[in-house]
Parts: sequence; C-alpha cells; structure tokens
Amino acid sequence: MDLGLKGKKAIVTGGTKGIGLAIAETLAGEGCDIAICARDGALVDRTVAALAKKGVKAHGASADVTSSESFRAWIGEAANDLGGLDILVANVSALAGTPDEDAWRAGLETDVLGTVRAVESALPFLENSDDGSIIAIASTAALENFFGVRAYNAIKAAVIAYMSALSSTVAGQGIRANTVSPGTIFFEGGVWDQRRQEMPEVYEAALAKNPTGRMGTPQDVANAVAFLASPAAGFITGSNLVVDGALTQRVQF
Repeated sequence: MDLGLKGKKAIVTGGTKGIGLAIAETLAGEGCDIAICARDGALVDRTVAALAKKGVKAHGASADVTSSESFRAWIGEAANDLGGLDILVANVSALAGTPDEDAWRAGLETDVLGTVRAVESALPFLENSDDGSIIAIASTAALENFFGVRAYNAIKAAVIAYMSALSSTVAGQGIRANTVSPGTIFFEGGVWDQRRQEMPEVYEAALAKNPTGRMGTPQDVANAVAFLASPAAGFITGSNLVVDGALTQRVQF
C-alpha cells in the first residue's frame, strides 16, 4: 500500500533516539523531507547525515522544547528550510516517572507545553498543506494505573486531552490531530533496557504482562505514526491509537 507520503515535509521533535529516531527514519524512508531536533547537537548532525542518505532533504538543529522563544523560532526555521510543512510529530518527553514537584514541572514544560509550542508554531505552515497532520506521542500509562502515582501518567493524559480538543478546532482548516500511545517499548539504551539491567525484577514483571510475549519496538510505533500521518488516514482525526500488543486491559474505545 502506498501511503502517499513521498514529497511530504515533516518535523519530528526528539528525532535522534528510540521512538523519535524510528519515526524520522520511517518517514524519510517513505520519501518525506525531514527536520529533527534534540538537545545533543552532535547527535543531531549525525542523524541528519544518515537521513539524507535516504535521498530526502534533511535538516536538524540542537533545540530545547522548554525554551519557548528559541524552540518556536526553530520550528519556523525548519519549516521554511523544508519549503513548507505537512506533518508535525511531537515526540519529546521528560519521562517524568516520579511523583515529586520537580517531575511535575519537567513533564508540564516538556511534554505538555513542548507539544503546545510545537503545534502553535507549526500551524501557520500546516494551514497551507493539502493534508496537514499533527501527531503527539503519549503513553498507555495515561490510560490505566501504571506504577502508582507518577507525574508521567497524568502528564501524558493531558497530552491526549489537548490533542483531542485540537482535532475539532483545526479540522476546518484541513488539519488532522491524533495521538499515538505506545505500551512498553524496548530499545538499547531506553528506559526498559535500563530497568532490565538495574531492576531486572521490574523488567521481568512488565514483560510478563505483555500477552504477545514481547515488548514493543520503536519501529512498531513508527509504523503507526507513518500511517496516521499519511493521506491513507485522511478521515482519522481526534483518535488515540494504542500500540501496545494488548498490554492494557481496558476496552479500547
């Protein structure tokens, strides 16, 4: 199936590692010109060079989503460099996994306001697209009790609520807004790799809860994002696509 992504222009925040990297690579592989950002400028440069080898235009810079003025400016610069914008993927997360005030502040500034800043800065460009698409990466931790009281769970729930309201607000402009909620995703150097090494009992317990017998991969999530971003999903908006291998036990609706 041709997703119709060739020639589209996409921005992915946090596009150098894990899920964000897989999304950037997948969109570039589908023919999208791509812009990424992350705080590690050297890693951004290496990732941009690798993406360009896929035969697409690639742009990147060191940017911090919590720095409102500079981050908003970078979104505009990236869209101009790409020659427009069709797809925005807000992926950066503070991974605020504790219940203390510092975690709440980090999650609010990074996950919620980082998404809001990206969206508000991208909208003037997305309005000129024939099929504008905004996708935010949330988590199944927002959907049911997961590791008790944590800032991360509520922060990701806020992202889903924001995107749901946004979808009806921008629908008249031909822009879609959706959320993707991954379950437990394993990749080298990621959170679950760290837990496997440092807290093997926690890792094994989480793995055992996956009915498929495995954790997800960044590619599993990237595939879902690519579909939602594409014209093939042109009538899907306001949705929260769960990518978790049946980990969550609620009825998905």
